[in-house]
Amino acid sequence: MFGIPFSLYHGDDDIFTLLFSGLAISTIGFITYYFTKDSNKDIRKREGYIVVTLGWLVMSLFGSIPFIVHGSIPSFTDAFFETMSGFTTTGASILNDIEAMPHGLLFWRSFTQWLGGMGFIVLSLAILPILGIGGMQLFVAEVPGPTKDKIHPRVRETAKRLWGIYVLLTLLEILLLLIGGMNLFDAVNHALTTMATGGFSTKQDSIAHFTSPFIQYVIIVFMFLAGMNFSLHYYWLHRNFNPIKKNEEFRFYTFLIVAFSILITVGIFLQGNIGVEKAIRDSLFQVVSIITTTGFVTADYELWGVFFHTIFFLMLFIGGSAGSTGGGVKVVRHFLLIKNSALELRRLVHPRAVIPVRYNNNSVSKDIIFNIMAFLLFYLAIFVTGTIAMTLVGLDFLTAMGSVATCLGNVGPAIEGVGPTDNFAHIPDIGKWILSFLMLLGRLELFTILIIFSSAFWKK
Repeated sequence: MFGIPFSLYHGDDDIFTLLFSGLAISTIGFITYYFTKDSNKDIRKREGYIVVTLGWLVMSLFGSIPFIVHGSIPSFTDAFFETMSGFTTTGASILNDIEAMPHGLLFWRSFTQWLGGMGFIVLSLAILPILGIGGMQLFVAEVPGPTKDKIHPRVRETAKRLWGIYVLLTLLEILLLLIGGMNLFDAVNHALTTMATGGFSTKQDSIAHFTSPFIQYVIIVFMFLAGMNFSLHYYWLHRNFNPIKKNEEFRFYTFLIVAFSILITVGIFLQGNIGVEKAIRDSLFQVVSIITTTGFVTADYELWGVFFHTIFFLMLFIGGSAGSTGGGVKVVRHFLLIKNSALELRRLVHPRAVIPVRYNNNSVSKDIIFNIMAFLLFYLAIFVTGTIAMTLVGLDFLTAMGSVATCLGNVGPAIEGVGPTDNFAHIPDIGKWILSFLMLLGRLELFTILIIFSSAFWKK
């Protein structure tokens, strides 16, 4: 229903669709609430896993209704894939002619990403630490206000602060994009999907459609901000810069982006036919977009050669910061794993020494380190299994690897048949269902869903 003003202005035919879908979903929600309002509200760990998983599934099912009712995406499989990609902020699309979509549905498509982006931050703040999901405890420790022990009574206050920051940054980006020459509709949609690190665009060729360097630099900046831990934005708004400067994840996150950008800038500049500024802008845009899992593109990085092709594939496994709207493995997990591996060499030399892993001057418990190791092992195993499954449904090996890596990491573009200038329309329906599951699996930090499939979960 939020897209109705755009539909009215542009005279599109999706107004009835949006009204009907909004009314139908609201009615179902009201009926569900009415019959469950007196039920037990005490949610324990086991119920928490199910509620979180089913919540994302139900949102995607209901979110696909406008596309099906209107007929712009008549296939239920395609509509569900597009909506799951939206709510999980993956940005993988099956649309072959985005500009032909009515404006109201395009706005709804972008809005699913905006909701999913902040929805995940609140989820990681309020639910995942309670469930013991690895790595998220570090985010909670950094968020101003609540602590792990006081998450329940103060989570509403913190959520309001985070939502306020999220809305403020979105409005600021809209303003800057308007100044850069975008029309209001495009500015709103791209601000929504940038801050969600989602990557849905109103144009088939993504941000490459907008040749203005100013617009591209604005989006680079806001992709970078969206890939940061949102608690750092809180400190920044209160002019408290020390926690930002001392934050080891933020420093490592910035280092990765700068290092990869310099490497790629030098490489594509030496290939010729491109100026220095264009080389810097193209490399920086693509690097920030992939590392933050946004998925916007301004250039086809597959044309830059096999070496850079490989580099971008590896970047699919990095992810944004903990407590950001970005998906993927997360920078903090890589940082702590590298740090623990380096310390393990010292422990071998000094077997009796107690050498803890420290993060932001705090000792990291072994439980978190073991949890991160388990997460990465599961992540790799799922990637391999998913790749095999996608080859069985008919994809070539590189396309299978790329599709699994980008959906599991909630990125969007990948390599080969799902590269920056391609989409997912050609993938068989069974493959789209597999990839939809991987999007959800990656977005909910693996364990939230995997534990439901364990026999121990169902035992009393």
